[in-house]
Amino acid sequence: MQDVSVQLYTAADLWALSHCPEYAGKRLELREGVLIEMSPAGGLHGQIASRLDRLIGAFVEAHRLGAATAAETGYVLCAHPEGRDTVRAPDVGFVAAGCLPEGMPDSCIPFAPDLAVEAISPNDEAEAVQQRVLDYLRFGTRQVSVVYPRARSVVVYTPEGSAQTFGADDTLDGGTVLPGLRIPLRTVFSPGGRTP
Repeated sequence: MQDVSVQLYTAADLWALSHCPEYAGKRLELREGVLIEMSPAGGLHGQIASRLDRLIGAFVEAHRLGAATAAETGYVLCAHPEGRDTVRAPDVGFVAAGCLPEGMPDSCIPFAPDLAVEAISPNDEAEAVQQRVLDYLRFGTRQVSVVYPRARSVVVYTPEGSAQTFGADDTLDGGTVLPGLRIPLRTVFSPGGRTP
């Protein structure tokens, strides 16, 4: 059997790579030190992610709950002592007030978000999506919302092992992470972004 070695990267390496010309415009993440290069998102994915970012961000700011982050903001879920870091970049992230006493860093946020929202693209593989959810929950994210634009549904995962599915006619809430947040999914999934 042939031994195939894989180059491993740290979160600092990922940050440096993301600013190199050969990676311009590419979405990069790390899982246990292995570089993951993702395809650019499609239009429907971007539209849905943008709507959720605006709705969640406005709620967080209005209630001074912390900070919401947009797509491609890196979170270091695990800084492994052997350099096998895991860095994920949710479409929408949320960090509770008080977690960043020095303010937002210029580079990746050094811990898992309290909330991660991932909008699924047609080319996303089910196994990779599930691994992302497991990574978030394993390293401290309190709620992960996976949005399926074509199916017009959202599955919400929590560390306790629950998974609740919401359809286009339902209202998504913030659970214990963002209590009081209520998003009518018809607004998110409708073509014009407004409730018909």
